[in-house]
Amino acid sequence: MNDEKVDFSKFGKSFQDKLAHLILQERTFCDQMQEVLAIGFFELKYLQVFVQKIFAYREKYETHPTYEIMTTILRSELEDENEAVRKQTRDFLARSLVSKEIQEAEYIKDVSLDFCKKQKLKEAMIKSVDLLQHSSFDEISSVINDAIKLGSDNDFGYEYITDFEQRYVPKMRHPVTTGWKLIDDITNGGLGNSELGVVIAPTGAGKSMVLVHLGAQAVKEGKTVVHYTLELQDMSIGLRYDSCLTGVAINDLPIFKEQVYDKVTDFDGTLIIKEYPSKTASTSTIKTHLEKLRTRGIDVDMVIVDYADLLRPKRVEREKRHELESLYEELRGLAQEFKCVFWTASQTNRRG
Repeated sequence: MNDEKVDFSKFGKSFQDKLAHLILQERTFCDQMQEVLAIGFFELKYLQVFVQKIFAYREKYETHPTYEIMTTILRSELEDENEAVRKQTRDFLARSLVSKEIQEAEYIKDVSLDFCKKQKLKEAMIKSVDLLQHSSFDEISSVINDAIKLGSDNDFGYEYITDFEQRYVPKMRHPVTTGWKLIDDITNGGLGNSELGVVIAPTGAGKSMVLVHLGAQAVKEGKTVVHYTLELQDMSIGLRYDSCLTGVAINDLPIFKEQVYDKVTDFDGTLIIKEYPSKTASTSTIKTHLEKLRTRGIDVDMVIVDYADLLRPKRVEREKRHELESLYEELRGLAQEFKCVFWTASQTNRRG
């Protein structure tokens, strides 16, 4: 048999830290992990202690601990650990309290669940070898099937009593500023994750420039922005960002090219501009592109669609307003699925 140590060491410390944080943060994910996770998979002692305390609390009280409960537990129930482990465990919770938004959360959940479920299946297969010698075929089937079911998604919905505490945990919107104080005041700091904003104006009123301004503000804030252009060329949009980020007039950009480059490379944010011809891209096209970016490790903070009216509807309606209504619903769904800010624009007549 292979005596190779089985743990999360190949994924690194940051991965394990985020995984332990997710186990505390998300009850339904913890439900899955508690079925398949061996505490020893964590190579760091303080993470073993941290997750073990979560599991022990859940088994004893049949409810998921809050951050406040974990603070109390780690203050009063670590007497059996040495001073270094006690400090590391408490410091880890303190860091978790400061930063509750976890990057690459879906990736970490998928990878860790897959790893743990495979270990459970291996254990079942090893056990089945002994059962096979006794021709216990029904028992073998039961052992394998039970192992396959472990760690499956058992989120049957929002449980009113079980999730009572979650209703009173402050929700972090993490809004992205629009750069306009008046709009920020109205929107409570700008749009937050999973929210959709629509700029409405008649032809030639500057909808595209407004969207570029919103994207530029996010880049200045260090965010990752994906700008889908369905009307103008990607390089034209790039020039508008050059102007918006530097304050140099578009006509003067060639004259000050070197200074513009120095300025735009100073920002920590990332901008990706993707061009599609009008009416060729749908919300499904955008979803596929965002999923590809995610597989490359690119976590998007803001998506700009310039603009929704130029997307290809999934279903042709008799009235355009019904098509637009469906498009906005689909864009809002994408904002919720990818947990990022979505901005788009829509054209109206001057009377509208």
